[in-house]
Amino acid sequence: MIDAPLLSLLIPAVGGQGGGVLLEWIVDAAIADGYPVHGTSIPGVAQRTGSTTYYVELCTERGASTDELPPIFSLYPVPGALDVLLAPEFLEVGRSIELGFPSPARTTIIASTHRLYSIHEKIATGRGIYPIERLDAAARAFARKLIAFDALALAREHGTEANAVLLGALAGSGALPIAVEAYRTAIRAKAVQVDANLRGFEAGLAVALAAGAAAGGEGSPAAAAPAGQALSDTDIEAMTAAFPQSLRPVLRQGVLRLIDYQNRAYAERYLERLRPFAGDVELGQIVARHLAVWMSYEDAVRVAEFKTRMSRFERIRKEKGVRDGEIIVTDFLKPDLDEIYGVLPYRLVAWFARWAERRWPHGRPSLGQHVKTTTVSGYLRVWLLTLLRPLRPISYRAHEEHARIDRWLAAVARCRAWDGLLACEVARAAQLVKGYGDVRRRMTGHFDRLLEAATKAGEHAMANGGDFTAARSLAARYRALVLQGPESEATAAALAADA
Repeated sequence: MIDAPLLSLLIPAVGGQGGGVLLEWIVDAAIADGYPVHGTSIPGVAQRTGSTTYYVELCTERGASTDELPPIFSLYPVPGALDVLLAPEFLEVGRSIELGFPSPARTTIIASTHRLYSIHEKIATGRGIYPIERLDAAARAFARKLIAFDALALAREHGTEANAVLLGALAGSGALPIAVEAYRTAIRAKAVQVDANLRGFEAGLAVALAAGAAAGGEGSPAAAAPAGQALSDTDIEAMTAAFPQSLRPVLRQGVLRLIDYQNRAYAERYLERLRPFAGDVELGQIVARHLAVWMSYEDAVRVAEFKTRMSRFERIRKEKGVRDGEIIVTDFLKPDLDEIYGVLPYRLVAWFARWAERRWPHGRPSLGQHVKTTTVSGYLRVWLLTLLRPLRPISYRAHEEHARIDRWLAAVARCRAWDGLLACEVARAAQLVKGYGDVRRRMTGHFDRLLEAATKAGEHAMANGGDFTAARSLAARYRALVLQGPESEATAAALAADA
């Protein structure tokens, strides 16, 4: 029997990432280079609640005689004894660490730093995204050598797939004894998208060779520039000159966002609303951030603008690697009555909105549609909604949203007169106003309840010695409970009722 050390490699991949092809490339490359090798896969559950595990074991001695028995390979990695972790997505590194597979004394971790959010991250009402900083720290702590970079972005840049890029990074890492040319041979032997896969392989190889013994740099997508009215740095500086320097980075983003959303006058209204809170740095930053997000609420007009921007179709073409004229995009839309009449003038539809609320108090009817926005008729059907943008300031939705914004700002100002920390908690309550349709109606109900409970608790504290600890705790706990998800909303409502 061949008595030589075995190297182990684990690929935790999600459906659609090409983990099976990556496994086959590695096995074929090892065979082409004369190494005894074995690969297997263990299916996981669907999409982002789990991954399919691909596992490779490779004997480090090649060219054994035919008299020798082949080595005995394992079908599953041994925790703490993994030589290479090849992760097509960064959260899979954390999942593997949780299962105990990588070891800081042994494991080379090669990972793409882009994220595909898990089901648990997506269903959270608040911000449920796992901090990338903690994933990075864990990867560094559990890796003998770390090569981490945005393989997906690099793949799109070269018109290929991320698994080919990761194969190149594996070849360049030197973690396996397989010759670089053997990997190229494996790609050619598969005879599928050979040129594109070789481009990806060479790109990943270059990253790994450049990284050397150090970790690769993490990529993050740059923020997209607003597609609306252009505004120079000088203009922004002039608009925000009266505000403290510490607020201006937030204000810059808010102004650009609101000009793209409506126009310059709308951005100036934002600054005017913010002005009374500018003297308090912490409170000013909280209000500035949440006010900009709230004032750019996504109505049907905004959704239509996003769906019909040429940059969107260009991005999809680039991601899918297709040429002009080959792409078909179908948008699945399901607006309810509130979203349909919300873009119309308030005076025209207010009576109907009141009737609809009485008629359907627990949810409005919706209109499901499948619109092919890459056809002329489909594109025009959505694009015509964008022509209602000038009517937005007098729309029913604007009337309702801005009335609630004004109540929020008045409550923040009132609480600030009592206690600055309570004012910050009431300002953070705007985080609850989110979602569409029934979700937004439910969340604004929680927002209204929090506002009422916090101000009532503040009044009670003011009349009884000025200790606002309980009022602050109520506002913070209510918000935290609602953001945990629907299962905690009843507890939050009970908390407000007992206040």
